[in-house]
Amino acid sequence: MKTALFVWGGWDGHEPRQSVEVFVPILEAEGYRVEVFDTLEPFADEAKMNSLDLVVPCWTMGSITAEQEKGLLGAISGGTGIAGWHGGMCDAFRSCTNYQFMTGGQWVAHPGDIRTYTVKIVKRNDPIVAGLSDFQMTSEQYYLHIDPSNEVLATTTFDGTSAPWIAGCVMPVVWKRAWGKGRVFYSSLGHVARDFNVPECREIMRRGMLWASR
Repeated sequence: MKTALFVWGGWDGHEPRQSVEVFVPILEAEGYRVEVFDTLEPFADEAKMNSLDLVVPCWTMGSITAEQEKGLLGAISGGTGIAGWHGGMCDAFRSCTNYQFMTGGQWVAHPGDIRTYTVKIVKRNDPIVAGLSDFQMTSEQYYLHIDPSNEVLATTTFDGTSAPWIAGCVMPVVWKRAWGKGRVFYSSLGHVARDFNVPECREIMRRGMLWASR
C-alpha cells in the first residue's frame, strides 16, 4: 500500500483544510494510506519522510524551520514525490529559496484578482493532461516567477486588463519537474476548495498526484 502525507495550514483564505479534504478520499480510493496533519512537524522526521510515496502540502506563506526544510527536501531528492496547487505549494515559505528551487516557481501576483480566464493544454500527449480540452476558470489567474527547466503542460495568457504591460504574456499553469530522484508536480489552480468543482481542474490534480508518487 502506498502512503501519502497531507499537511495544511498557513493563510486561511486559501481554505487549506477544505481543499485537502477534496483530495484525501480521492487518494484513498486509489489505494493509498493517507495521513493528514495541520502542522509541519512531520517534515522534521527524516525516517518518516523518506518512507513516504507522496507529500501534498497546502500551506500558504508561513515559515519552515531548518530541520523541517532538510527533512522535506531530502526526502524528495531521495525519491518521495511532491504535488500541490496554487499558493499552498508555490506561495509557501517565502524566505526559503531552496524550497522555491524545488517547486520550480513562486507566486508574485494575481492581476485582476478573481476573473474568468482560459487554461490551454499545451502538451496533449502527456498522461497528466491527455484527453482534456482547454477550459475556463473563474478564479485568481496566477502570475509566477518560473524555473525554465519545468516541463510545462498547460498555460494561460494575460489580457492586460489590470496590468497592461503584461498583455499577451503566456504563463505556465501546470508543470512537472525533477528534484534529485523525486518527482515534482504543480498546478496554479485551486484558490479555494470550490475551484475543484471544475472537472478538469480536479482531474489534473488527481493525475498529477499519482504521477508524482514514488
